Amino acid sequence: KCTKDIKTQIKLKPQKVNLYVTLGNLYEIQNLQKKAEAEYKKAIEQLPKDQYITTRLASAFLKLQRYDEAIQTYEKGSQLLKDEKIFAYNMGELYRRKGDYPKMIENYINTVVYNPQQMRSIKTLIQRFMPKEFYEELQTQLYDKIQEQDDNEILVELLTWVFVQQKDYASALRQVKALDIRTDGSGANVYDLAEIAANDKDYKTAIKAYDYIVKTKGKAASFYVDAKREQLRCQRLQLISSNDYSKEDLLKVKANYEDFLNEFGRTKNTAAILLEYAELEAFYLNDIKKAIEILLPVIDYPGLNPDLLAKIKLRLADFYLMDRERWEATLLYGQVDKAHKEGPYGHKARYKNAMLSYYFGDFEWAQSQFDVLKASTSKLISNDAIDRSIFIMDNMGLDTSTVALEMYAKAELLNFQNRFDESLTLLDTLIHKFPDHSLDDDVLYLMAQIDVKKHQYEAAIDKLEKILEKFPEEIRADNALFEMAEIYEKNLNNTEKAKELYEKLFLEYDNSTLAIEARKRFRRLRGDDL
Repeated sequence: KCTKDIKTQIKLKPQKVNLYVTLGNLYEIQNLQKKAEAEYKKAIEQLPKDQYITTRLASAFLKLQRYDEAIQTYEKGSQLLKDEKIFAYNMGELYRRKGDYPKMIENYINTVVYNPQQMRSIKTLIQRFMPKEFYEELQTQLYDKIQEQDDNEILVELLTWVFVQQKDYASALRQVKALDIRTDGSGANVYDLAEIAANDKDYKTAIKAYDYIVKTKGKAASFYVDAKREQLRCQRLQLISSNDYSKEDLLKVKANYEDFLNEFGRTKNTAAILLEYAELEAFYLNDIKKAIEILLPVIDYPGLNPDLLAKIKLRLADFYLMDRERWEATLLYGQVDKAHKEGPYGHKARYKNAMLSYYFGDFEWAQSQFDVLKASTSKLISNDAIDRSIFIMDNMGLDTSTVALEMYAKAELLNFQNRFDESLTLLDTLIHKFPDHSLDDDVLYLMAQIDVKKHQYEAAIDKLEKILEKFPEEIRADNALFEMAEIYEKNLNNTEKAKELYEKLFLEYDNSTLAIEARKRFRRLRGDDL
């Protein structure tokens, strides 16, 4: 009866092509496959020159999961309307559902050409649904399309985005530079890409991008100062992250800082650069006096951003402590604590002042400050304060004498001051004077930290492994695991080993303050979207 009714309606209204689909579906339910397909074919053949009807018919096929007929409908509609891209988005979606990724890509590209406003949607669909092995196909099709339309900015934008997804920033830079030259652009796209590359630690590409802006856009460009500043920052980061640099390399970067400051002056606007320059002198060129000389005038610059001033004062205080000027350091820490009482900089200053008291043997006062800082809103400060408080409690509670702890604290201070040989000598004395002491794992841990500072990574790993082997239940075990994972990840470029150690930490030491961070790093190294 249903079949008869539909046939009657078709006779009365043959232009209603969706009726053929309804009839075809009824035949299909009755397992009359040939009859069903004949009706589907009629529906497409009877399609009028009408965008709305085309979309409705394709949707009817889509509901029945008849993807091929839906595609044929859109193809016929495109021919009738004499517009091959009008249904590109819909066809792309159908090919995606079919798993025909090359055809999906072709239609997605046509979509952004036809309707650039769809760019964001297309990027989202590619990210969510396209398997990674088809990125090369996407690149190939985009290259071919750009050959046909070399002035189409949308296509270049999409190709650049594809390279960025694959972290191929060098190829992305070639595209944005070429487009910027062709269109006589402002360099904005090049600058944006430089920032992305820098944030992902591809400093080489970032430096090239900033250099392009500086050299081709000149001083009149709105990005000139920012590009020069960021280029300088990337040069420093590229060098110090390589773990393979000479004194000459450091002096070249130092000369670049001097050139920048000679061009732009020493003002509140260049205060952040002065901080970076001072850190280069202190931590890499080992000239603490020069670092203090650079930063000391900066704290008196009028109109300096309060947060930046706090950062600079904290760093200057560190330099004073490294230069054995304890009271200058505590004065500056106190100033930041007072000015930022309940903020992260205030908590950091209070933590550093507590550490200063710890270094000089005032353990009870230091511990009382660490106990207060356990409630800090800064997770890093809170975790460090918890660790320090437990450490002092463990090592004071077991022994009425604090001599061993005083020696260890002094060794930590010497390490902080980069007086490594003196620190190691003191640690050796501690081991021989107090054999089988509760500080044994801490001594190994501090020795490993000194090895890392001296770029002796294998020696550091050896000591950290001893902690895990001999003291798996002590409080340094989780720190040792985390430190080892960091060395493998950042210094030895062994991400598989790093991943294994991060996983071990959050599985076996799930109560550790480092467990959450270890899980996060494990997932990042595994390639999860965070």
